[in-house]
Amino acid sequence: MIMQVSNLRPFTVAACLIPLLWVIFDIAFDNLGPNQMQALHIRLGDWALRFLWITLAITPVQTVTKWRGMSEYRQLFGLYAFFYASLHVMAYLAVDHVFAWRIIGIDIIESSYIWFGLLAYIIVFSLGITSSKASKKLMGKSWKKLHRFIYTAAGAAMIHYFWQLKGNLAEPLFYLLIIVMLLGFRIVMWFKNKQLSQMMIPKGRIAIDTEPD
Repeated sequence: MIMQVSNLRPFTVAACLIPLLWVIFDIAFDNLGPNQMQALHIRLGDWALRFLWITLAITPVQTVTKWRGMSEYRQLFGLYAFFYASLHVMAYLAVDHVFAWRIIGIDIIESSYIWFGLLAYIIVFSLGITSSKASKKLMGKSWKKLHRFIYTAAGAAMIHYFWQLKGNLAEPLFYLLIIVMLLGFRIVMWFKNKQLSQMMIPKGRIAIDTEPD
């Protein structure tokens, strides 16, 4: 089973690039609609968010199904979230504002939703550049602490998404429901593991430790 799952990795890498090819196709054939800039931002941002959600969903899926086959794909999906988030940022900087840093600075100051998007991207960027095994070994326990900020990135990305959209909020509400379910699952598992840890503490050890020296 492990070998079969590993053999799917090249296909998974290729499949994760389909959204980018789709966007390029729509740009080439002018299928982005009347507001092409906004459409490009939303499309790339949507896929960054989707890959982030997929990354967060792997652990709950493994816990429920008892199948560890997807664990090696967690890093891959996380890197694709970083990849599409970077394209989202580059579209804003290069396509929308043509690297006019003064205008970009004013836009960031005046648009509160960009603050949350910037926070989310800084976190995803930090996780992306420290995702290698070498970084994990070098950082030790700090690596796990840093990568727990993925939940902060998810929350900031949702606020960024909600604030910039107008009109139909069905899709962002759907994403919000997913992240609430994923975080709720982790909270339940945290309490469950805490209770199991307390039950496993030997009662005799407690009695000995409470005796005066």
